Formats: sequence, C-alpha cells, structure tokens
Amino acid sequence: MGQTVDFTMEREGLVKVGDRVELKEDQASTMAGLMYYYTIKPAVAMSSNLKKRLPKLTGTVTNIEQQVSIYMVTVEIDEEE
Repeated sequence: MGQTVDFTMEREGLVKVGDRVELKEDQASTMAGLMYYYTIKPAVAMSSNLKKRLPKLTGTVTNIEQQVSIYMVTVEIDEEE
C-alpha cells in the first residue's frame, strides 16, 4: 500500500472513490521551513501542509468521508517505478 494524503473538499460529488486524480504541487516558506501542499486538479480539493514532497503527482481516491461542513478525500499516491 502506498502513501495516502487527505484533502479537504467543500462540495459533494467533485470526485468519487476509484477516480484517478492528478495533483498540482505548490510550496510555502513557513517558520517551520519549506512546506509542500497539493491540489487535486482542477482545484477540486486541497491538502494540508506536508514537510516532504510526494514521489508522484498522481493517485487514486480511496475514501470520501462527509464531515460537518466539508468532505475529507483520501488519495493513495502512486508509487515510484
């Protein structure tokens, strides 16, 4: 099983379990150092800040969980070949 990353999605139905997704990587310089954050293209959902870069910018949606006002989308990142 590969690395998983959680994303917050504000509207229901933008992706579904089993969807293959492409990610966009951005970085932010913070007091804790350089952090990376990812967006499911095209601006569907966004991750929190991560300290390490992901090995690939593609993955598969494995879970979607409705919370109070958002949906948590879990993506399993493709492994390096």
